[in-house]
Amino acid sequence: MTTKTAAAPAIRRAAAGTRARQAQDSRERILKAAIKVFAQRGYDGGRVERISSLAKTYDRMIYYYFGSKEKLFVEVLETIYLQLNQAEQQLEHELDAADPVRALSQLIDFVWQYYLDHPEFVAILTSENMSQGKHAKKSVRLREISSYALSVLDGILARGKAAGRFRADAGARDVYMVIASLGYFYNSNHHTLSAFLGEPMMSAPALAHWRDVIQQTVLRAVAVPGKVPEAKVAPATAPRKAARAKRAAAG
Repeated sequence: MTTKTAAAPAIRRAAAGTRARQAQDSRERILKAAIKVFAQRGYDGGRVERISSLAKTYDRMIYYYFGSKEKLFVEVLETIYLQLNQAEQQLEHELDAADPVRALSQLIDFVWQYYLDHPEFVAILTSENMSQGKHAKKSVRLREISSYALSVLDGILARGKAAGRFRADAGARDVYMVIASLGYFYNSNHHTLSAFLGEPMMSAPALAHWRDVIQQTVLRAVAVPGKVPEAKVAPATAPRKAARAKRAAAG
């Protein structure tokens, strides 16, 4: 056997590995582009040509890797939830294991901040809800993905119940729904809320205020009366200079 012949299998394996990495890179670029396009334009407005152009690939590659636009969108839904799960996994190591009240507060802050940092997550879910969840229902992974988020919260609640600080009937599903709904509604509706209420809902004071509202709402819902201290709520708007000047003059 010549040296050249002996090296052939290794060369083929290396080539196969390179092709696999290139394929994975292509899939990831398409998914990243699809998340951006679907977040901006929704499912119906998210054209395959726009996705392929943003991913610097060809339309046919989207069909090659994902089968159809609908299957791509289903994978986008799974991907954005998996990204949330991955962030929660990192958070789990930072949660206060000794103080369940603080751990719950940390989790609330995490979810609220995640919505703020990932408007594409909120936008895609809003689009899917307008479609009555027809694509989400076709996913076989979403239930598996959601079980992790509930398990983290369930562990926190269990520690709080054992310490006599949380109500025995506080359920992870219901508490998760409260946290998610208060954060999601605010972020998905802040444009119309700003116009309707005449307030800048995404200003720093408004965001700090709503963060405190979520904290108080959830903690009041789960706490045994008298076992969890009341937290202060920041004002929704920054004090006006004119108001401060008037008070100073009056003083």
